[in-house]
Amino acid sequence: MQALILAAGMGKRLKELTKNNTKCMVKVNDVTLIDRMLHQIEKYNLSRIVIVVGYEGDKLKQYIATLNIKTPIVYVENPIYDKTNNIYSLALAKEHLCNDDTLLFESDLIFEDDVIKLLIEDERPTLALVDKYESWMDGTCVKIDEEDSIEAFIPGKKFKFDEIKNYYKTVNIYKFSKEFAINCYVPFLDAYSKALGNNEYYEQVLRVITMLDNPEIKAKRLNGQLWYEIDDIQDLDIATSMFVDDEDKKVLLLQDRYGGYWRYPQLIDFCYLVNPYYPPQKLLDEIKASMEKLITQYPSGMGVNALLASKNFNVHQENIVVGNGAAELIKALIEGFSGNLGFIRPTFEEYPNRYQAEKSVVYQVDNANFSYTAEDLIDFFDNKTIEALILVNPDNPTGNYICKKDLLKLIEWSKDKKIKLIIDESFVDFAEEKDSTLLEQQILDENDHLYVIKSISKSYGIPGLRLGVLASGDADVISKIKKDVSIWNINSLAEFYMQIEEKYKKDYENSLIKIKAERKRFISELNKIDGIRTIPSQANYIMCELANISSKELTKRLLLKYNLFIKDLSKKVNGKPYVRIAVRNTEDNDKLIKAIKIEMGK
Repeated sequence: MQALILAAGMGKRLKELTKNNTKCMVKVNDVTLIDRMLHQIEKYNLSRIVIVVGYEGDKLKQYIATLNIKTPIVYVENPIYDKTNNIYSLALAKEHLCNDDTLLFESDLIFEDDVIKLLIEDERPTLALVDKYESWMDGTCVKIDEEDSIEAFIPGKKFKFDEIKNYYKTVNIYKFSKEFAINCYVPFLDAYSKALGNNEYYEQVLRVITMLDNPEIKAKRLNGQLWYEIDDIQDLDIATSMFVDDEDKKVLLLQDRYGGYWRYPQLIDFCYLVNPYYPPQKLLDEIKASMEKLITQYPSGMGVNALLASKNFNVHQENIVVGNGAAELIKALIEGFSGNLGFIRPTFEEYPNRYQAEKSVVYQVDNANFSYTAEDLIDFFDNKTIEALILVNPDNPTGNYICKKDLLKLIEWSKDKKIKLIIDESFVDFAEEKDSTLLEQQILDENDHLYVIKSISKSYGIPGLRLGVLASGDADVISKIKKDVSIWNINSLAEFYMQIEEKYKKDYENSLIKIKAERKRFISELNKIDGIRTIPSQANYIMCELANISSKELTKRLLLKYNLFIKDLSKKVNGKPYVRIAVRNTEDNDKLIKAIKIEMGK
């Protein structure tokens, strides 16, 4: 068996990275794609490696000569690489295809070692390597049946998004038997090129072959093995985090992305916080039905969006402002202060990080459950000189909750002390107490020193829409913030969500019932694991203290071995072994429980 690598392309979408280098000489974690691929192929003692070169071909050959590859390498030149596509490159190597069984690769791929092993060990002679379609994938897809027969090749222009559940993406790695090449592929390749020219893709030939009554080629499905096709700098960035050898660095690279984890196959995110039971499918379908109009037209300005928020939260329009996530509103509000601010820690760091440390007065919670009451805050801050006090309720990451009756006492105290009070109730809907919100017009009217922030993303399960609100009886501050933020700070999808959200109130209420029940069950299961102590929580996450393992180590093991991503809290609690785990649905939560039991048992 031999390998054949197509490496003639220019890689224009990688821009400056391929200005003077061929695409396969781009580095991922300081190793070029071609270096990695050749050494992976070398392990299988193939008869030879055929490489089709074109753009910067001499430079590529000189570089490969430095890699100490022992397998014989044969080069095929594509002199018109800038006028042809990969069908022509493969046609130039067709004689080699007919001389031996072949593993065919495109040179812009990065993959795990087991990917080649899968093809070699499969006894079927001719295979197309495929993976279940994910939203980050691009290019040719296929439909396959239960017996791995390829029913159809789906090129990009024939792609139908309403059929993606049935699609598999071609990985652009194939195994061709010598007989398949001689009797089928090469004759069709010659005919196709003659009829349609050389500016085509070699997979188009396979598409024609699959229309025969008994095509020899079968699909070989990946089962969680990692791979990535690198076409642009975004692909390169993702591949860097997926294929870094240093385990600690890999975890850090993923943590530093702060989202976008839909690009990572099989990753289950227990780090970022959403509602797994909302929104309902009907709401999503309603947004999809208006997608074209929403994307191609401007959203409304701040006035209309404030009106929508006013309707949804039953407060006056002049008392509420909508933000591009709560983070935008936090920044705008905090920047309006100049005196000392009171913070509780540990907490959501977006607040203290937005203010000068030298003007921050911190109430550090240090008891076993990180619990505190309204009275504790009053006792601590009563003799402190602060302009405003900031409280996240339930707090993040602890889940500590102060009931509404006690919050009203805190509001009265702060009013008497002439202290502004900022209460973030992003997670309050998950509390067991009914009618726990402070987003009530009467409360706002009677307390113009009170500012209530709510992240809609957290409780309503729509973090991608980036929505948050700030409400206050202080209409002047609300008006000022409306002028400070962009008039189009909310996109049309988010605006449309606010327009239709009220119709789904019952679905939302039912989702809260489900998540509270699942939280109770999840906590009970976690408490059964030796080495874990859960902190009481009224939010959609659980803070846990670990024994016999560091939070960094458990986070790393769960991510790298099981694709389960939890939040390491050690930096928030002076290096102590605490983690935060989001409450997801029962299926996901049970996967995490099973993995933790295995790792904590070691």
